[in-house]
Amino acid sequence: MNSDLAGLARGKNFFGILGAGIIKDWKVILTIVLCNVLSAFTVANFILPYRFPDLGVTGVAFLVYYVIGFPPSVIIAVGNVLLLAWGRKNLNERFLWLTICSIASFTITLPIFSAFPLDLPHDRFMATVISGVLRGVAGGIILNTGGSGGGTDIIAMVFRRRYGIEVGQFSIAINLCILALSMGVVGMHSVVYGAVGLYVFGITLDSVMLRFDRRKQAFIITNIPDEVSAFITSHGKGVTRIEARGMYTGESRPVLMSLLEPRHVVMLKGFLQEKDPKAFVSICDAAEVLGRGFKSWESL
Repeated sequence: MNSDLAGLARGKNFFGILGAGIIKDWKVILTIVLCNVLSAFTVANFILPYRFPDLGVTGVAFLVYYVIGFPPSVIIAVGNVLLLAWGRKNLNERFLWLTICSIASFTITLPIFSAFPLDLPHDRFMATVISGVLRGVAGGIILNTGGSGGGTDIIAMVFRRRYGIEVGQFSIAINLCILALSMGVVGMHSVVYGAVGLYVFGITLDSVMLRFDRRKQAFIITNIPDEVSAFITSHGKGVTRIEARGMYTGESRPVLMSLLEPRHVVMLKGFLQEKDPKAFVSICDAAEVLGRGFKSWESL
């Protein structure tokens, strides 16, 4: 009886956390749902009709569909549920329920788009490029929200939290096995086209993620630090003042550090050109920024 009550309490606690999370991050969830709708549309119209292979759980589901016609959405849902059950103790709650929303929205909308396919020109190369671009955009946006599309992403998160390692080599081995199996089902030509699509997908996904995270890191040495700081903060950006000493002159000089968007860098240069043309400025790319006002630590 006590164990039953404890299980019921845990279930209520999980659904309570899920409900609170949905209310708190409804914009993120809406973004994830829309991205998965786009992914499902892409799969239904640019991958399955051409018998292209895929990777991970989705790749296995596609193979089963090509061989016996079993709905891929069912296999994707079951496979991801098993992976989530296996790794749930090592996944933070936000990642867990965002991934559940992602999987649910994809598996629900995929059969809908499959039932009403578009009448598209049968150009296999165009289809593989379009599929790579659209899925790359959707996947990059989803990863930037702190969620995932499930599958090997779940394995990667669990291995990183359990052992502190990435699973790149493991994922490559698994996906090579899936592609090898695909060759026997769909043939060499489809595997090559599918590999091209996956390459385009990877390039697009990386580009989208960098687009979201990239900032310009500016270090400024100026005679008017207060005015420059006021200018930067007036445009909604933070600035940190660091007390430093020039080793050549021996003078104490403040150094301002700020993370800016490219358009703000242009504005800052114009301001310094007018107000302090003798200022020293160093601008470099910050590929990823974590903290308040940028990517949340919860998204990791």
